[in-house]
Amino acid sequence: MNLRVKHWIYGIFCLVIAIIAIGPELHAASNSDDKKAVVESQVKEESVKGKMSPSSEGHMRTPIDWHKSSETIPYPDLSKVKNFWVKVDLKKNRTYLYDGSKIIYTMYSTGGIYEKDSKTGKMKSATPTGTFYVQQERGDNFFNQSLKEGANYYVSWKNHGEYLFHSVPTKADGQYNEKEAAKLGKTQGSHGCIRLSIPDAQWMEHNLPVGTKVEIVG
Repeated sequence: MNLRVKHWIYGIFCLVIAIIAIGPELHAASNSDDKKAVVESQVKEESVKGKMSPSSEGHMRTPIDWHKSSETIPYPDLSKVKNFWVKVDLKKNRTYLYDGSKIIYTMYSTGGIYEKDSKTGKMKSATPTGTFYVQQERGDNFFNQSLKEGANYYVSWKNHGEYLFHSVPTKADGQYNEKEAAKLGKTQGSHGCIRLSIPDAQWMEHNLPVGTKVEIVG
């Protein structure tokens, strides 16, 4: 066997050894790329469904401050929102602003006190659940003499002034009830309305179009 043939056989042998050695690494890299692609696809899909959104939790102000907006980013520009609606989750103490299936802003909120229903025996919120629509009644402040409680920046969504979005509650002297305000985003406490931080309530009064769908769950 001449020298050239020996070199050729040796070269083939080295190539086979190299392929055997790096084969598992190539397979692992391929699997890693596949897994990355799957994860990215899932994140994209969840975001489209509205389950994940940059504004859903990532920009929420912590600790909760009822003097300030719930998120640290600007409120949405509704002129750029195609399908605006509002969802209130009573159990989570959150109010979500949506564009279609995407959450565009999240507000800390407090709904109605839970009490046992005499008919079903189950705990039920003083806030009615279902689908409602924003009404024309709104204003900068009110005070309910029978409840000895008021609020600022309100807008009605049921029974023309009975059920409202409004700020954390005020006392007879117009000062905020700090004990009740401290419940914001943490637990229930209202007589049926949805309490919001002062800036959030003000934004809602000034920006919620009449007829906006409001879905209340929990």
